[in-house]
Amino acid sequence: MNKSCFGFLALFPFAAHSAVTSESLCFELSETSPVKFEFRIFYDASSKWSGGFVKYAKSSEPISVVSTHSEEEMLGPDAPLQSTTIWSEVIRGKVSGIYELVTQGTQIVSMTYTKKSNGKVYYFGNITSVDLSLESGCNWE
Repeated sequence: MNKSCFGFLALFPFAAHSAVTSESLCFELSETSPVKFEFRIFYDASSKWSGGFVKYAKSSEPISVVSTHSEEEMLGPDAPLQSTTIWSEVIRGKVSGIYELVTQGTQIVSMTYTKKSNGKVYYFGNITSVDLSLESGCNWE
């Protein structure tokens, strides 16, 4: 094999490799009800693909979510960028609800869930005091 071909093959894996990043967030219903869930997002920068799942504390099954809309807004010259992302919850191939995540820089401003069947909106707060790992998710104990 000539040197140029070997050089190309040696560099090819680096050009084709793209890291998929993930982020996990823990949320709790802002009302008196003890509803809690983990929101895990995966993102591939090279393909600009994102997806994820929601896993409720009292459920063993994750629910798929797909990013369906995203927008960014500058609130002021010294304010961090505000991002709003809409995630559609998909159960048995149908959209059953919508999660709306609003962030400013690294801060979570709000997380809401709207149930499609009745339009009811639920407001969740970000819980940072819970143990969290990529292997086990949110540790609610």
